[in-house]
Amino acid sequence: MDRLEAWLEAWGLAGVFLLAALDSAGIPLPAGVDALLVTLAAVSPRQAMAAALLATAGSVAGNLALFLAARKGGEAWLERKTASGRARRFREWFLRYGLITVFVPAVVPVVPLPLKVFVISAGALGVRLRSFLFTVLAARVPRYMAMAWLGARLGVETTAWLEAHLPHLVTAAILLFVALWLAVRYADLRSRRRVAAVE
Repeated sequence: MDRLEAWLEAWGLAGVFLLAALDSAGIPLPAGVDALLVTLAAVSPRQAMAAALLATAGSVAGNLALFLAARKGGEAWLERKTASGRARRFREWFLRYGLITVFVPAVVPVVPLPLKVFVISAGALGVRLRSFLFTVLAARVPRYMAMAWLGARLGVETTAWLEAHLPHLVTAAILLFVALWLAVRYADLRSRRRVAAVE
């Protein structure tokens, strides 16, 4: 906590953007963005929402860099490897449902899901850039706003509160994944019926 406060004093709000960008780009850091937001909100509640917005912008920038690097470096290789069989089916599955695997770990805090793996997969498998950016933005805005709000309300007790509610967060992540998967399946079914009706 003391180290984070000293770091915040040195870098200010710009440090929130920088840390979020580096963290989302896949660079391992000793302190996470959630912890930084909680600390800043506890120390300076008036800056909490501004910090949440900067964290969101930094996270989008970092994830975009990782996504584009994966697209440039992995797409040609994956074209060769996913041309047939099980690999091709996985590619088709990811193009249809893969953004759910990006959204859930990006929105739910304190749930150990490997977001970077799914971001790299999204880039390498050719997910549309606009869809990817919308997914990251839709996940990070509520997450970072919630963390800033909790930090302003609970201060240093935020981490203990999150740990106490970890089973609820894990359950929420699973239910969210299932609900989104069912929604995509339903949308696919309706689309197929519409096409069949036209034909």
